[in-house]
Amino acid sequence: MPYNPKIHSRRSIRLQNYDYSQPGAYFVTICAQDRICLFGDVVDGEMRLNDAGHVAQECWNAVPIHFQHVDLDMFVVMPNHVHGILVIVDSPASMRTEKRADNFLSLRGTSKTVGSVVRGFKIGVTAWMRRNTAIHDVWQRNYWEHIVRDETELNRIREYIATNPSRWETDRLHPGQELRETPGRYGPGGVFRL
Repeated sequence: MPYNPKIHSRRSIRLQNYDYSQPGAYFVTICAQDRICLFGDVVDGEMRLNDAGHVAQECWNAVPIHFQHVDLDMFVVMPNHVHGILVIVDSPASMRTEKRADNFLSLRGTSKTVGSVVRGFKIGVTAWMRRNTAIHDVWQRNYWEHIVRDETELNRIREYIATNPSRWETDRLHPGQELRETPGRYGPGGVFRL
């Protein structure tokens, strides 16, 4: 069937007319395809990473090497998703190492948006998974983001990320939970409520 914009267009979950390359902090959640637990298990409230989980951690830590305008804040790998805070800065750090992470593709595109950073992270993990496992589809098509508006909110999100493993059994992304949209939790413009 040929492309028809009336039936093939997707509604964006991003804040309309917002520049996602502008400096600021962004809270992102990236989910595994079909909420399959690919990255390890939570045991006694602590995340135990498997090999794929360690690769996800390495790829996240390598983001500033490939996207020098990005600093990292709090991050956690969960069994079937990751939460992290990306900070886009005015100017790139001058002393970043040029060392390339083994599992992360060398991505030096011109786009400096949150979306390009998430895409690079996903590509790095997916490349490793395809080389080392039988899993081909690693990630959901999109990701959730929230524009962090102030220091109070930033600290609340940091706490949410840090305590996510201890709340795993009741997490809405837990395979035993029914996935449902929580009104106002991740809406257009990245509205997030803890």
